[in-house]
Amino acid sequence: MSAQASCLSFIKYLLFVFNLFFFVLGSLIFCFGIWILVDKTSFVSFVGLSFMPLQIWSKALAISGILTMGFALLGCVGALKEFRCLLGLYFGALLLLFATQITLGILISTQRVQLVRKVKDIVLKTIQNYHVHPEETAAEESWDYVQFQLRCCGWNSPQDWFRIPSLRSNESDVHLVPCSCYNSSATNGSAVFETIFFQFSRPRPQAQLPHDADVCVVPADSHIYREGCAQSLEKWLHNNFISIVGICLGVGLLELSFMTLSIFLCRNLDHVYDRLARYR
Repeated sequence: MSAQASCLSFIKYLLFVFNLFFFVLGSLIFCFGIWILVDKTSFVSFVGLSFMPLQIWSKALAISGILTMGFALLGCVGALKEFRCLLGLYFGALLLLFATQITLGILISTQRVQLVRKVKDIVLKTIQNYHVHPEETAAEESWDYVQFQLRCCGWNSPQDWFRIPSLRSNESDVHLVPCSCYNSSATNGSAVFETIFFQFSRPRPQAQLPHDADVCVVPADSHIYREGCAQSLEKWLHNNFISIVGICLGVGLLELSFMTLSIFLCRNLDHVYDRLARYR
């Protein structure tokens, strides 16, 4: 076997192994998504996480898993069976994904002001409609999760919650905010209070609302986060900028590597087999 044939054989199996790994990874991601949809309580107990918007995460995981498996399957079969059409389709799909990511990055960098304004409008609308429709709480749970993780309250400040009709108590002079605004580190009972964020066995709220007893709220004059999430999000992006850029570059280089290997293998298969046929 010639050196070129040996090199192509190495590339073929290298591409197959890498895509097999991503196919297994995509299968696991998809299974986690389905698990959340089917049995959310056991999933939360297993992973030990609490207070997360499971409905959105389940769909995101399922879709991500399917896409990952689809890409990996094209690469596996195309490389192992040496199908040029599948290798070309694999290259085209990765190229489309890479171009989409580049486009999104350019749009985010050039349309930053409009993007921030749009996010602000969505967040304020979510706050305004907080638990107005109890059957549609995915957006509210997502924003609660953001407040809990970033240790913030409201978009600009906790006052964003003061005018919300669904958070009015029997005592009109008492302002209420969601439990995700509660600063558990400021008290000695943080371990106990964090159980409030267990979505499926939520205890009795700290402040009782007459119209919805399932809404967990606390008084605004208690230990809550005083900083708005706009400032917290900006700090988080600033502190994690290098990590975010590194991850994006790593993903981009990985996609470029797979594209290069697939197109190289696709273009050189016929030349190698022609040379082998001549030697024979």
